[in-house]
Amino acid sequence: MSAPKNYLIGIYDDEDVLLHGVKKVRDNNVKIYEVFTPFPVHGLEHALGYERSRLPIAAFLFGGLGTTLALLMMTYMMGIDWPMIIGGKDHIAFPDFIPVTFELTVLLAAFGMVGTFFVMVGLKPYATAEVYDVRQTDDKHVMIVDLDKNKMDEEVLRQIIKDSGASEVNDSNRGLNNEKQQEEYAV
Repeated sequence: MSAPKNYLIGIYDDEDVLLHGVKKVRDNNVKIYEVFTPFPVHGLEHALGYERSRLPIAAFLFGGLGTTLALLMMTYMMGIDWPMIIGGKDHIAFPDFIPVTFELTVLLAAFGMVGTFFVMVGLKPYATAEVYDVRQTDDKHVMIVDLDKNKMDEEVLRQIIKDSGASEVNDSNRGLNNEKQQEEYAV
């Protein structure tokens, strides 16, 4: 069993303050583990330096697989397994294969993208949600900084987060993460 990780949790009251705070923290060469917001914040992904998603590549590959499977399936069924002459056309008439090929391409591309997304972000039926502060799903914006991935002193990191506009800075072990504090907050 691995040791529990230590994080600093910055709590922000406003999305504009958070957005500028992320830029200030990154300008100080602090690696941000994650940011949680109760609603989408425009421009946050750019401030965090996220790269462009590679899901379109997965969609193209799964779509190509769907096209290949559709053509192989219909060629085998209509040309080899059970050849039929329909309307005086050839056994293998590619224009007639277009609707099924299109449908299987779209179907496999959609399922492939969803499956790829679930695998990449770690969503699975038995997964537990990462809740660093119970207010992250309510009305606060939360920035998580992993202490193990940053070489700075904890107090220096704490001051950088505080100077970036955070209303409070908590440790992962001292925030609203234990049950007693969560119950107090809920009341």
